Amino acid sequence: MVAAGADLADEVGLGRLTMALLAERLGVRTPSLYKHVGGQEDLVRRIAALATDQAADAVGAAVQGVAGRDALAAALRAFRTLVIAHPGRYAATTGMEPTGPDDPMALAAQRLFDVFRAVLRGYGIDESDMDHALRMFRSLCHGFATLEAAGGFKWSTDIDKSFEWLIAFADRGLRAM
Repeated sequence: MVAAGADLADEVGLGRLTMALLAERLGVRTPSLYKHVGGQEDLVRRIAALATDQAADAVGAAVQGVAGRDALAAALRAFRTLVIAHPGRYAATTGMEPTGPDDPMALAAQRLFDVFRAVLRGYGIDESDMDHALRMFRSLCHGFATLEAAGGFKWSTDIDKSFEWLIAFADRGLRAM
């Protein structure tokens, strides 16, 4: 049911996802959904955990066996691909605070951040600067991909070339640290 909700969020947008719309998609009555989730907020939390797990899997697989600029590029590309392919489920992750250390969202986020940390360690980022570097990395990933998914790059310059420019810029900056 959560996967169906995530698919529906991708189709209609997270803001338009409702329990009634999901029930209609699944061919059940809305009250039946409450046997599986605690309501709209719980559904969105579960979608966020699913999306974050998928991001951790995709980025983790992309960076296997590579380091430095290659790992940076692979991680950014994998994240971008996921956000563009699944904008509704990714939107659920933004601002979602884990309810505790055992929250599936917290566990998935930890997996994703561990992959990002590994990429950044390849640049020799000191642990004392790691939070700053993670915020920068997430901002790059999130900003470009969500703008692209929302149609925010309408001018004629090739978007893929702009993305490669972003990778080169980030690589130069990280190497300069």
